[in-house]
Amino acid sequence: MLLTERSAKKKPITVKGLKIDGADTSQTVDINVQAIAEPEALRGMVMIVFNDVATTPVKRAASRSKTALSGETISTEVEEELQRVRAELQATREEMQTSREEQISANEELQTMNAEQQPKMEELSRVHTDMRNLLNSMEIVTIFLDNDLPLCRFTPGADKLFKLIPSDIGRPLSDIVSNLRYPELSEDERMVLQTPVFSEKQVPATDGRWFTVRIMPYRTMEDVTAGLVLTFTNITAAKELKAELRTENAELKKLLESKK
Repeated sequence: MLLTERSAKKKPITVKGLKIDGADTSQTVDINVQAIAEPEALRGMVMIVFNDVATTPVKRAASRSKTALSGETISTEVEEELQRVRAELQATREEMQTSREEQISANEELQTMNAEQQPKMEELSRVHTDMRNLLNSMEIVTIFLDNDLPLCRFTPGADKLFKLIPSDIGRPLSDIVSNLRYPELSEDERMVLQTPVFSEKQVPATDGRWFTVRIMPYRTMEDVTAGLVLTFTNITAAKELKAELRTENAELKKLLESKK
């Protein structure tokens, strides 16, 4: 900007820190007013220079303040979230520790129970072995049926009376081919199951042997019927001896009558 000669006679003037307010910003400037001596054509004029002073606009300052405030808020939220996560982790650790202690206690109780039950299990095994040896020594075949009359288990020798294989467990005994001439076996089984009495019959086999077939209720420790026990005792020798005695008695009787 150029001024008149009158202004040029004055010394240079400097105004610092002059604020210029705008619509939404504020700017600070330094103003320097100085007379022009050279060139001669401009002598008598003055030059006014505006120098911007680096300042932060009001709007940007406010924006930075908001950003700083937002950063503080985010930092607070992050810290709170971290504290929540730490609390949850601590609770989880405590639950895991409690669960581990309960599991250890349960294992100890189970081991104690197993130690207490071990002698009983050994005794039960011995009793089972003794009973099996007793039945085998007596040559008595035994078959166990459940309440609905399916085959539950059987002792050695049962496969000589019935065409039994291990996979027959669970099948009705009446479905299995038998060497016994005992067509009413199923009927007798149902009768014994429905009444407290047992059934005993002498039954021949297809190969000439004879067996005493005894059907009894299987009673539990609570005295409840839980199936049937069938025993098959070989009486062939007794039958043969009885037949021989009958034959000898008949011959002796004939001999005595002939001497009269």
